Amino acid sequence: MTGVLINGEFKETINVFDRGLHYGDGLFETMAVRNGKINLWNAHWQRLSLGCKKLSINLPNKEIIENEIALLDKNNRDRQGHYIVKLIVTRGIGERGYRYPNKQNITRILTTHSWPNYPDEFLSKGVALRYCETTLSKNSQLAGIKHLNRLEQVLARNEWDTDEFQEGLMLTDDGHVVDGTMSNIFAVKDNMIFTPDLSLCGVEGVMRKTVVEIAKTIGFSVYEKNFTQAELEQADELFLTNSIFGIWPVRIIAKTRFTKMGIITKQIQDKLVELIK
Repeated sequence: MTGVLINGEFKETINVFDRGLHYGDGLFETMAVRNGKINLWNAHWQRLSLGCKKLSINLPNKEIIENEIALLDKNNRDRQGHYIVKLIVTRGIGERGYRYPNKQNITRILTTHSWPNYPDEFLSKGVALRYCETTLSKNSQLAGIKHLNRLEQVLARNEWDTDEFQEGLMLTDDGHVVDGTMSNIFAVKDNMIFTPDLSLCGVEGVMRKTVVEIAKTIGFSVYEKNFTQAELEQADELFLTNSIFGIWPVRIIAKTRFTKMGIITKQIQDKLVELIK
């Protein structure tokens, strides 16, 4: 069962001339809802605001979005524990052609989805990663934001269809690891925490930002750098972040195995649980 609101109306169709459909001209946020509240809502809103500014899309009214999410929540009280809300904002309806319409009437879409059935062992024992052949294009204007153009991730995620791997890491053409198809990655080496530089490509995840803040509270700074595959595989600990699953330690990357969850990974994971509660 899902719930759908389009511009505040319960319906499941959009105008065929919507620029989100024609050009991917828009942004989205995927958010975890627990006990009627959105996890890290302010961080999601900040990223959406930044994306709208970068793309010159009118930012929707925050109070309207909050009221619409609350309306959807009433229809999801039968769900136990938690579920997912996805917010899509497009530039709205326009004529044919790439030029912005003279007047923007943005489209806002809210949908609800069941919580994914991830095994508990992903949190405790970790996940297996592979490297994707599909690479990420560099574009500083689009870097960091969660725009609707996700074809690179679509192609990368469909390079494997077995349960052997839970996530794939994406690289630039010159061989630097950027992020996963649906996650950000962190590496711990010699008691220091690193994460890839996202100034040219990749999504700056809300959970990535949260983990950087958590690390500071326990005495660690997080350094951004460009990673090669070899450097990543020489880390003492690796973990993934995502606003839905939180933190997954990495147990396998390519042919490199980590025997158990790292101490620093566990510290950050525990702090995140406290924060979410």
